[in-house]
Amino acid sequence: MVHYHRYNLLKKGEYHAQEEDMEAFGLVWASSGYYKRKRPKLVSLLILSLLCCCLILAPHLFCSSSPISLLYSFVVESDGVVAGFDVNASLCSSISNGTMCCDRRSIRSDVCVMKGDVRTHSVSSSVFLYTSRNISTLIGDSDEFQHEKIKPYTRKWEKSVMDTIDQLDLVSKQEKSAIDHRCDVKHEVPAVFFSTGGYTGNVYHEFNDGILPLYITSQHFKKKVVFVILEYHTWWIMKYGDILSHLSDYPAIDFSTDKRIHCFPEAIVGLRIHDELAMDPSLVSGNKSIVDFHNLLDKAYRPRIKSLIRAETEREVAQKKPKQKVLALPPSSETLLEFKEDVQELKLKRRPKLVIVSRNASRAITNEDLLVKMAEKIGFRVEVLKPGPTTELARIYWALNSSDVMIGVHGAAMTHFLFMKPGSVFIQVIPLGTEWAADAYYGEPARKLGLKYIGYQIAPTESSLYDKYDRNDPVLQDPPSIANKGWEYTKTIYLDSQNVILNLGRFQKRLVRAYRYSIRNTNDSFRLRSH
Repeated sequence: MVHYHRYNLLKKGEYHAQEEDMEAFGLVWASSGYYKRKRPKLVSLLILSLLCCCLILAPHLFCSSSPISLLYSFVVESDGVVAGFDVNASLCSSISNGTMCCDRRSIRSDVCVMKGDVRTHSVSSSVFLYTSRNISTLIGDSDEFQHEKIKPYTRKWEKSVMDTIDQLDLVSKQEKSAIDHRCDVKHEVPAVFFSTGGYTGNVYHEFNDGILPLYITSQHFKKKVVFVILEYHTWWIMKYGDILSHLSDYPAIDFSTDKRIHCFPEAIVGLRIHDELAMDPSLVSGNKSIVDFHNLLDKAYRPRIKSLIRAETEREVAQKKPKQKVLALPPSSETLLEFKEDVQELKLKRRPKLVIVSRNASRAITNEDLLVKMAEKIGFRVEVLKPGPTTELARIYWALNSSDVMIGVHGAAMTHFLFMKPGSVFIQVIPLGTEWAADAYYGEPARKLGLKYIGYQIAPTESSLYDKYDRNDPVLQDPPSIANKGWEYTKTIYLDSQNVILNLGRFQKRLVRAYRYSIRNTNDSFRLRSH
């Protein structure tokens, strides 16, 4: 489930907290869109001089355990440069061998990088880094240089779910201690550690909290990486196997049950995440965008789709043969009939394809059958898609990637807009009380993918709540005031207890607009292919 308002408040709180941190270090916002410094005092100049020396002589000090790194915990992402540093660069993007660095600046996730002799120890829920660093930097009387704790899941700001995620101890120790953990399996490629716990089981969270961050974090390894998974689920591996095979050449490791000591030359613990179902190219190696992620999905599912198409074609041919024998027509008449059927089928396939992603529980379109008839009259080929927990993702991808328009009511299944070709139309039906979430979680990300997004905000009379509440009740007239009472009110009233009865006369305008847009798109594509 998506905690809309709690998340919104946290984002605002993070922004204001960062502003306060900037001013505390003598930075103010300039009209040019960059942070600039106030006129420094003598003490400030001395501190800056010390920092410059440290930058030149010891860049590896910028790890979470280093006192200097604390000075940079306030650096925020912007379009410009903060105090001369590239804010788009990852804090731990470049560290020296034998060191560990943790970036905890994001409200969404922590990410730690370990480089050198990295060894797993699942019995103690630990990952060790053995190093020959100077013994004078040991912590107290122990044999440890550094000790970090991390939960590798991308909803760091949400305590209730993070309490369910397994924690890892990342420990940097003396090289001589490595004798305690001899390698059972030695890997020549890096590892990425992450959890498939939390909200896994909900398709929105599976993509937003897991698959997309995994792509962001690991794609630059070009498949030469091993995934080490906490809260491992076999069904998740099977469901996303097509995608995983395009991100890694190696089988994933179940951290909890595999008691062997795995050794790696490098490890990333935790996943990087940017925004809701979206990517910031400036923060990704190779400036990869959400379109590149879509292209990866296409490569992942294309082989399976080809086999599905082949099977369906064979089935159609088998179904036609008995029918032709029953007719017992002369060869010339039979050929003519086949020709007419082929022409009719070709005409049908040239019509824009509309897919309605149907819901069975709450937020269902109760007059969906009338919607189908209206869409067909406008000129669409209509397919009603009812994805379930066991529906093969390749089949969903096939249906939506071959469509021109997708219609669905706000909910987790709208995540499947990621399967549509850029340039297609996505119409999201927005029930009462879900306006902000519908745009933030699906509308804006769809635009970033290059889809033509149309949000259809229903009127109170189009909600099943209209028959349950007085006409002037805030539930109908002022949903934000209900949302302000807390998440449970939004969930109980607007998400769990509301269906949609579309005003087809009103909705038809959006549908006609989508039809014309699709026809124009098809004609433009045809002209480009002709040239």
